[in-house]
Amino acid sequence: MTEVIGNGRACTTNPLKLSPALGGSLAFLGIDRCLPLLHGSQGCTAFALVLMVRHFREAIPLQTTAMSELSTILGGADNVETAIGNIYDRAKPRVIGICSTALTDTRGEDIEGELRQTLAGHDEWVDLDVVLAPTPDYAGGLQEGWAAAITAIIDELVPEGSGTRTLRQVNLLPGSHLTPGDVEEVRELIESFGLATIVLPDLAGSLDGHVPDEHVPTSLGGTTVEAIRAMGRSRMTLAIGEQMRSPAAALERRTGVPFRVFTSLTGLEATDTFVAALMEIAGSGVAERLKRQRSRLVDTMLDAHFHFSGRSIAIAAEPDLLLAMSTLVAAMGASIDCAVTTVASPAASRVPSARVTIGDLDDLERGAEGADLIIANANGRQAAERLNVPLYRTGFPIFDRLGAAQRLSVGYRGTAAVLCEIGNVLMDRGHGAHAHHEQTPAREGTFDAQAAAH
Repeated sequence: MTEVIGNGRACTTNPLKLSPALGGSLAFLGIDRCLPLLHGSQGCTAFALVLMVRHFREAIPLQTTAMSELSTILGGADNVETAIGNIYDRAKPRVIGICSTALTDTRGEDIEGELRQTLAGHDEWVDLDVVLAPTPDYAGGLQEGWAAAITAIIDELVPEGSGTRTLRQVNLLPGSHLTPGDVEEVRELIESFGLATIVLPDLAGSLDGHVPDEHVPTSLGGTTVEAIRAMGRSRMTLAIGEQMRSPAAALERRTGVPFRVFTSLTGLEATDTFVAALMEIAGSGVAERLKRQRSRLVDTMLDAHFHFSGRSIAIAAEPDLLLAMSTLVAAMGASIDCAVTTVASPAASRVPSARVTIGDLDDLERGAEGADLIIANANGRQAAERLNVPLYRTGFPIFDRLGAAQRLSVGYRGTAAVLCEIGNVLMDRGHGAHAHHEQTPAREGTFDAQAAAH
């Protein structure tokens, strides 16, 4: 059983955890014609905006209620009303997603009550849906804010009751650790079984890096409100990541649609489990294309196993991403000698490591000394440089490499891609233990291919 512990320090020296409001904003960007609105100071929004722009290298629509010292003391209802009015007049969004921050939540504002009162006084906003997600900075990290926003979207936009079931339609709730490329790969995998898919949120439609014909002041693509309202007619909800259990349960409570949580889609066994579930739902076999992809992954695992075996890996990531990456490299023969995450989660307790530390990148640096590889986001680069250990970048943010949105790490193809990328880094690193074994004379009764060659 993995021991999950805190780092025992009173302060964070090199942050790993990101704001829940940032996670909530990302989730809202997966809805078509949506504009996220952070209810807090301008600085809160500026930091989130910079991170998203650097990671996706796209123009990110993000607004703020611009709370000042005075409005923080007296209450921010007027700021929310003014912000919604300005956004509606200038951008004409279909949805405004409001994310609260620690500034407003700590004050104890009844934001939900004030919002209902505000909307009731504006009949001209009849074609606008406003969703409020509680995402204060002290309530978890990025993936908790993501999950809170998805739950709020379901509670606000999905009608209660199941209605007429569509037997060949499923809902897909991807976790925040999946890239737009991952989301597209999972959707194509589901649709290969002849199943229609409603993805919430669909970053593959909005932040995949496509170029619009004209400027759009809201999110560009994503899940439409009409599709969200039809989620109650699906046969099954497929949730990817432990973080999505709560939104899936909320959808089941409202509509009766059963759900199943897949903790990871990275790795042979994890993908096999997902494919088996799709076969059961669709009542059909697997396409030859998928069989071929699986065969390629098995071959990649055989090719790469030598370079992973016996290696020491240090990983720092959000819980669901930590579980996915650590399970993959451990299955290839590596040992997870340092595992750091942001918050306590059921996913953290399943990481194949003796201990998982809830901490920051300073904990990663302390534990990664002597490791063969560090797996973390781009902020892990300083620790990697100081320790002279190679860094494999994953998660959010990745601002010093191109193509973060298109990276693939799920399914048979994505797993093979990750194994090749990490394997190449480890090959460049060299393998002292295996080099020693190659120079050791073969034991009696064994075949030494190198000696035979001479």
